Amino acid sequence: MRESVFIKQNISKWRDFEYTLSIGNQLSPTDKADMYIDLTSDLAFAQTHYPNAEITNYLNDLTLKLHNEIYKEKHENWRRIITFWTREVPEIIWKERHSLLISLIVFLVSIGIGAFSTAHDADFTRLIMGDDYVNMTLENIEKGKPMDVYGGDLETASFLSIMFNNVRVSFLAFTFGIFTSIAVGYFLFYNGVMVGAFLAFLFSHGVLGESWTAIMLHGTLELSAIVIAGGAGIAFGNGWLFPGSYSRMTALKLSAKRGLKIVLGTVPIFVVAAFIEGFFTRHVEWSLDLKLTIIGLSAAFVIFYYVIYPYFITHHGRD
Repeated sequence: MRESVFIKQNISKWRDFEYTLSIGNQLSPTDKADMYIDLTSDLAFAQTHYPNAEITNYLNDLTLKLHNEIYKEKHENWRRIITFWTREVPEIIWKERHSLLISLIVFLVSIGIGAFSTAHDADFTRLIMGDDYVNMTLENIEKGKPMDVYGGDLETASFLSIMFNNVRVSFLAFTFGIFTSIAVGYFLFYNGVMVGAFLAFLFSHGVLGESWTAIMLHGTLELSAIVIAGGAGIAFGNGWLFPGSYSRMTALKLSAKRGLKIVLGTVPIFVVAAFIEGFFTRHVEWSLDLKLTIIGLSAAFVIFYYVIYPYFITHHGRD
């Protein structure tokens, strides 16, 4: 590429970067990191093709300014723990809101497919869930305890097992993005079909009403986190499929970083969901009002932190 073409394609972006640095600390750590990756990529290209040109010196100086801006904040690392949850994660959630919406749509559609398939084929649940799990659930239904599966292990052991499995599932959903967002879609589809099939199975045996509140005690957070982790995987995979003006490798690195922050943001949700599942779900004797309160608070948190707050922090958080 000729130097003049390279400059013409990128000069507006560099001037925006320069202006942003000149007016002070107006960028989140995420934005600074993205800008730094972008600038170092341009600088590496200029150093390779125009090693003695003025534009190379300009990019080197601009990159150095940004480098100093980033690393002068290292003494505030303790604040990063707070800002990660109060600013970085919500900002990334807003930027990747379309990926999260796609994840939600795929998951909901697959739940419908699972429920529809079970309603028209009684053996479909066995195909998806396995004979052992279905037989165990049928035995519990006959005993009048359809949710007895949650009361078999000791509470602490159950909590730890569920927590590690939930976190594993969230990172699995994210890492599927390396195989493109299509692979993440398959992961979401399979898990959604399982959920739909199981709910339809409970409905067919007349126990969905009493089982629903027990499932959603932990399921409100757990299923939401699966959708969010799926959105992180889709964001990761889209960097590979749709690099835009970046090289494919640079786009992949940027999307991986954004997706990883999203999936890290789901870890506390999975931990709380596992705690509820390990310690609360087994208490079928609890009142309906108490269960609905826990479900309502869980739903309110998800809606606030992943919908309302990202919008607010993006549009008003820097005023």
